[in-house]
Amino acid sequence: MEHTEVLPTHPEETIATDAPIIVIGGGPAGLTAAYELIKQRHTPIVLEKNDKVGGIARTENYRGYHFDMGGHRFFTKSVQVQRFWQEVLGDNFLRRPRLSRIFYKSKFFHYPLKPLNALLGLGPIEGVRIIGSYLRWHLFPYKEEETFEQWVTNRFGKRLFETFFKSYTEKVWGIPCSELKAEWAAQRIKDLSLKTAITAMFLKPQETIKTLIEEFDYPKRGPGMLWTAVQEQIDAQGGQVRLNSNVVGIQREGQRITGVTVENGNGRSQILTGSSFISSMPVTQLIKWLDPPPPARVQQAADQLHYRDFLTVCLIIKQPELFPDNWIYIHDPNVQVGRIQNFKNWSADMVPDQATTSLGLEYFCNEGDGLWNMPDEELVALGKREIAKIGLAQAEDVIDGAVFRVEKSYPVYDSEYATSLEIIKEYLATLENLQTIGRNGLHRYNNQDHAMLTGMLAVRNLLYGEHNNLWLVNAEQAYHEELVLNQKLDEKTVTHVVDDMLDGAFPKLDPLSLGMSLGTVLGIGLLLATLFMIVTGGDASGKTLTLLAQFYPGYSVTAVGGFVGLGYGILTGFALGWGYALLRNAITALYLVSLHRTAQQSAMRQFFEHI
Repeated sequence: MEHTEVLPTHPEETIATDAPIIVIGGGPAGLTAAYELIKQRHTPIVLEKNDKVGGIARTENYRGYHFDMGGHRFFTKSVQVQRFWQEVLGDNFLRRPRLSRIFYKSKFFHYPLKPLNALLGLGPIEGVRIIGSYLRWHLFPYKEEETFEQWVTNRFGKRLFETFFKSYTEKVWGIPCSELKAEWAAQRIKDLSLKTAITAMFLKPQETIKTLIEEFDYPKRGPGMLWTAVQEQIDAQGGQVRLNSNVVGIQREGQRITGVTVENGNGRSQILTGSSFISSMPVTQLIKWLDPPPPARVQQAADQLHYRDFLTVCLIIKQPELFPDNWIYIHDPNVQVGRIQNFKNWSADMVPDQATTSLGLEYFCNEGDGLWNMPDEELVALGKREIAKIGLAQAEDVIDGAVFRVEKSYPVYDSEYATSLEIIKEYLATLENLQTIGRNGLHRYNNQDHAMLTGMLAVRNLLYGEHNNLWLVNAEQAYHEELVLNQKLDEKTVTHVVDDMLDGAFPKLDPLSLGMSLGTVLGIGLLLATLFMIVTGGDASGKTLTLLAQFYPGYSVTAVGGFVGLGYGILTGFALGWGYALLRNAITALYLVSLHRTAQQSAMRQFFEHI
């Protein structure tokens, strides 16, 4: 059953104040907050340091070509966010099919996986290794999941982790997977495992897996089209969206923020006072700009938080079609590009000349490093070389290009971030009229819809005195925002949440899947062992493998006998796997029944009721 959260309505009138409400940042979170304030007859001032709105979700324009900074799918489980999108753009949304592939070892693999494509690409031997690795790590997983590597290995196996996760993830984040915290994986690929991915190859799953969304909405001219429309509505209703307005100072008196220092495009600065402040600027920058500054330990904690940046090399290519994908993940360590967007396949309106195609080559880097500081013409030349090396287009077909840099795109979940962020959260909670929202305001790798929800809830906190915990908003983990909206939960809702938690802690084994997997491994293993004995001239007199004939009638160390052994191995492995899964599920079920009864008679029940 799909979760959706519904924010409670408040028909009462709001109380206007003389001093404006200041919103720092004109990205999805900040503009959503301002839009909600306008609907309640407030006139906020939005301060955006760039020359256009949208933040990380902005759309850049070069010679009439529209370039989305990252490729933003519009999909959400939130009723309010979906309503917001339709209210602003309506028919300007397109319904787009998803097609994305992985480029690995000079081959393309569909993602989500497709059996024939994966088998032809990896080969049967590698396929057996991946299944064997999956079984090994499923039966004997890491006891603790502190890192990304441990989290993925427990769900996919070490072999698949090293094949399809390790190189790309380290290219994106710039740190080893052994240092990247598991919380990031839990957010981004919740409910996705090898079993669910394989199931999705053959059957349409009853519950939508967020990572495997097959269709999504998309504005005709990119996400910036939405946020420009929001900007126009805010301005039309008396609010202000000030571009090229960079906040470089935040004044406070005791526990209240009194104003912000703003530099505009011509180098002049001014101080704006306000009654309340909502900030989506990077929380590290916010701490730095506070005057007087916070305690030293808070400043030190802010210094421990890091970001990953990226730049997009946008190429215009004189070809009407190049490849069918919306985007391609590049797992090849021989090129620096990490992901390639084909914007014409997102929307034909992104390209003014249909005889051409536009690509966005995304390079993950750190602000100030060699790649970030490389001149634009050299980056365009690099992009031309790499698409030719991959085989997507000929370098001579590139007729123009541009480069756009996006700073502080990804909050890094390294080994220090959780402790540091907790210190900052405790301090910010003492500031009475300041709320932080959005990906960077919360240093949380949220999607666009999550960022918007934080803006909506911040306004409700401000206008109606609610106490929604913005730090918990992330639909990817457990739809926490459903549980922090001051709503009374009925018994069925509580039971559903508890059952979901227990299912996650004690996942049910599928007897058919485990049986087929183990049978395939044993069968192929016996076949290969037989063929190996034949090729190497091993002892076939009855002292080694031929002993199996006593248990498997018709088996012998011959080519025909090898295939007979394949069949016996499949049947034996299936029986063992199927039996183990049934026994394990039965024991788990008995334990869960006992746990439920204990919970009803102890303080554990109260704990569940307040999750």
